[in-house]
Amino acid sequence: MSDQCEGKDSWPELLGAQGTVAKATIERENSLVEAVIVLEGSFVTQDFRCDRVRVWVNTDGIVTRVPVIG
Repeated sequence: MSDQCEGKDSWPELLGAQGTVAKATIERENSLVEAVIVLEGSFVTQDFRCDRVRVWVNTDGIVTRVPVIG
């Protein structure tokens, strides 16, 4: 899936972290991506992009899915 993308592509260590901290960490560890915080239940496009990481959070702002490039 993200074999075609450069740099780090997955952040399992951020599961359960604060969303804003996760966003900053992702963007620091891979400067080629923009991390976007998304509230669970939101509708998003299904296109795959090497320059995007969605950070899914609950209403408390806690990361609920492993952030990955896409």
